[in-house]
Amino acid sequence: MKSLVFSRQTAVGVTPPARHVKLPSVLLKFVMAVSGGFMLLYLVLHMVGNLKIFLGAAALDGYAAWLRTILEPVVPYGGTLWLVRFLLAVSVLAHIWSAALLTVRARQARPVKYAVRNKVPGSYAARTMRWGGVIVVLFVIYHLLDLTTGTLNPHGVHLQVYDNLHADFTPGRWYVTLFYVLAVVAVGFHIRHGLWSALQTLGWSNNARQARLKAVSTAFAVLLTVGFLSVPLAVTFGLV
Repeated sequence: MKSLVFSRQTAVGVTPPARHVKLPSVLLKFVMAVSGGFMLLYLVLHMVGNLKIFLGAAALDGYAAWLRTILEPVVPYGGTLWLVRFLLAVSVLAHIWSAALLTVRARQARPVKYAVRNKVPGSYAARTMRWGGVIVVLFVIYHLLDLTTGTLNPHGVHLQVYDNLHADFTPGRWYVTLFYVLAVVAVGFHIRHGLWSALQTLGWSNNARQARLKAVSTAFAVLLTVGFLSVPLAVTFGLV
């Protein structure tokens, strides 16, 4: 009888409820890998620019001014920099969106927590990846308000990057330097695990290359962390 009713409903044109398209998890991981790759490239270029502080105020401030003249006159003043910022913002949102969806799916796959939770061997970065992402986002917001807009910077003058850094990381503001150190270390852990995960997602990892790629990811994260930390520490300890 139920089958007959179902057949009659179908015959008269009753449509089944619409289903939402569920993106494959492998696609979300790919989005995370590509967006993370773009952010990583930006970080490398950003670090190289920061290191110009060791060449003096003219070199650092001149570099900041040059960034706003890239591709002129084809692109208006500051246009290339704003394009990079736009792509970076899209990458950040795509990275957070895909990470959030993957996290929700992981929890839905195991809705009931284990009564006894055995510790699974793994790196510190892998176990704290989600919290590390939150720390990174909060750090980026503070960093933008501090050294990009100058809102939280004691000097805060546009394009006077050298003086802004010196005002920010003076010995009297040791707590700002400490915050930057902790945040950049968290970024380093996030990069190390994220780079390794991206290489797996893109299919560049296998049993033969696994140990080597892990070592490369770790070395890259350490190099980037040291490069970023060298600036605030050098200012704080009077090396520049």
